[in-house]
Amino acid sequence: MQINNYAEMTMNISKKSLFVLLTVAGLILALIAAFLSIYTVNEGERGIVLRNGRVVTVAGPGMGLKIPFIESVEKITVRNEAMLYRGLSAYSSDQQPAQMTVSVNFHIPPSDVERVYAGYKTVEDMKTRLIARQIPTQLENVFGQYTAISAVQNRTRLVLDVQNALRKSVDGPVVIDTVQIENIDFSDAYEKSIEDRMKAEVAIATRRQNLETEKIQAQITVTKAQATADSKLAAAKADSESIRLRGSAEAEAIRAKGEALKDNPSLVSLTTAERWDGKLPASMVPGGSVPFISVK
Repeated sequence: MQINNYAEMTMNISKKSLFVLLTVAGLILALIAAFLSIYTVNEGERGIVLRNGRVVTVAGPGMGLKIPFIESVEKITVRNEAMLYRGLSAYSSDQQPAQMTVSVNFHIPPSDVERVYAGYKTVEDMKTRLIARQIPTQLENVFGQYTAISAVQNRTRLVLDVQNALRKSVDGPVVIDTVQIENIDFSDAYEKSIEDRMKAEVAIATRRQNLETEKIQAQITVTKAQATADSKLAAAKADSESIRLRGSAEAEAIRAKGEALKDNPSLVSLTTAERWDGKLPASMVPGGSVPFISVK
């Protein structure tokens, strides 16, 4: 009897323990399921909600719910990203080889996130298959339309041409924002020739500027000389006119005096008497007469 009671008690304890274990396991599984049913998507990302591998929806930033063990979430960035390529080779139209470093900035439109996942699954795979293959080709095509010197002198236009060519060639769920040619490296010999050519052009420009300065200075000197000559000519004309006027006045005075003498013969004696200071000459020439004294 005691043995049966002990066995029954043991069985009851085992049932209770099993019940507790199952309850705890259920709670743990429920917590795990609740944890697995919650997902978050950060700003600058979009979530691809998959149900058994099929796209169900695209989730925006924030918290969302999914069916545990059946649904999963893959995240695709829509932020601006940059790709840097070093040592890209190309030939100019005058057959000068160049090594270039090119950077490409791009982003995925939020509306095309599902296409990115369906076509490439990841952004990295899309970059490799869609963009990276086109960069060397388009760079070679565009750079081959420029001479080496024009590529250096018109670098801004070269960059824009490469950017437009890449945008046209990349056909997919991505937007090419900008393309930059970070560096163009020619051979040392050619870079030395470019440097010498630039120095020669600078020297020519400096000489041309100096010639223009000298020309302007010469014009200033001529202008000053002309002004001085004009001034002297004007002064000479003024003096000539003054002399002419004085001569005319003196001639007129002489004419008037002649007319007066003709009409008044004694005017000379009167004028002489008026100017005499009253002193007799200290010496006289033999046979000469005493001034203003007439002897009948």
